[in-house]
Amino acid sequence: MSRLVALGINHETAPVALRERVAFADDALPAALSAMRALPGVEEVALLSTCNRTEIYALTDDHGERLIQWLASYPQDGADSLRDYLYLHEDDGAVRHLFRVATGLDSQVLGEPQILGQVKQAWSTARGAGALGHRLDRLFQQAFVTAKRARTDTRIGANPVSVASAAVRLAEESFAHPSDCTILLIGAGETIELTALHLAQANAKRLLFANRTLAHAQELASRHGGVALPLTELERHLGEADIVFSATASREPILRKAQVAAAQRGRRHRPMLLMDLAVPRDIAPDVAELRDVFLYGVDDLERVIDENRRNRREAADEAEAIVDLQVARYREVLAASAHHGTLKRVRAHGDAAREDTLRKARQALASGQDPAEVLQQLAHALTNRLLHAPTTALRDAALNGDHDVLRAAERMFPHNPLADAVDRQLHPEHPAEDSSRDDADPAP
Repeated sequence: MSRLVALGINHETAPVALRERVAFADDALPAALSAMRALPGVEEVALLSTCNRTEIYALTDDHGERLIQWLASYPQDGADSLRDYLYLHEDDGAVRHLFRVATGLDSQVLGEPQILGQVKQAWSTARGAGALGHRLDRLFQQAFVTAKRARTDTRIGANPVSVASAAVRLAEESFAHPSDCTILLIGAGETIELTALHLAQANAKRLLFANRTLAHAQELASRHGGVALPLTELERHLGEADIVFSATASREPILRKAQVAAAQRGRRHRPMLLMDLAVPRDIAPDVAELRDVFLYGVDDLERVIDENRRNRREAADEAEAIVDLQVARYREVLAASAHHGTLKRVRAHGDAAREDTLRKARQALASGQDPAEVLQQLAHALTNRLLHAPTTALRDAALNGDHDVLRAAERMFPHNPLADAVDRQLHPEHPAEDSSRDDADPAP
């Protein structure tokens, strides 16, 4: 029997050095989904990969063991230790986990808004790759409803704090205040866009935008005020920067120790603040060994983020209650859909009976029979066709003492005085039992 599983690593269970080894670039997702979908027993699968988490949601028959093996071996460079950092949720636990992720309750920055868009992108990519079936599609749709309810009904999304805003705040509290500094931003994605917005609010002195595609850097520079640079000129201008924010999708470091050391010599070792907001990391870890260079990564933003978490705790508790309610609702929907095949057969039986009796009635009318008599025959035949199976089942249940079936019939067909009146009219020789005398004394 297939089970719903959610497995992966995130900022709470694994360091960035491990998270970056299983971070999937957007263009790598279709192939990864195809590989997982091809595993034995995997019916449906979706992959969520952000700077803080890599998670697999799947319908599988082996408690996710094949998917764990697949993720633990990707890539091949010693990732076996990944198993020690993995978490696994099944069934209701997997549902609750996705709902909490989409709502921002499981984020490093509590309530951060970007994660919902990332979950939607993971769903869209899985659909486009043909890896998503009915059950996972329904699950993600319910996750979107849950996140919307939580953000509408609570203050979990009020005054949102992102990794970008936390990084800018940390810079403001350091020796290098943005209003006094030249700031270099590497990349052109959402994180850099948000960083630029927060720097503008902090009255940054001068902004440089560097990107592999110069046109993208020029768009950012025109929107936020600054100078655009091609990535090929990064080393030439690095020494101008007092603060560097970097967030690209590169699989290899953009800045290495030798490059930063050369920039520092040109700066005569004036302090430089480097904020690496990417996973995989854009700045080689050994850069932190350089004198007068201060390197921070996404895992170093915990203090700023803790303040946000405390401020939103009450709203988070309310959002958790909404998640619990939506998990129960999803369970009910799933239980109802489990009997969808039975309901379709019942409906098909009724449709077939209707079409057959209508066909015979039309034939009778065409042959010249009295319309009133044809209608009577149609009603009688349709009633017999529809009630034959349930009455036979009830008769067998009574003979076999199957009280569950009898009680189910009583719920589906409760006592109806109008039905009794019709029965007395049609069958006067068998009067219906007078329910008003249920408690009367027996006749002598």
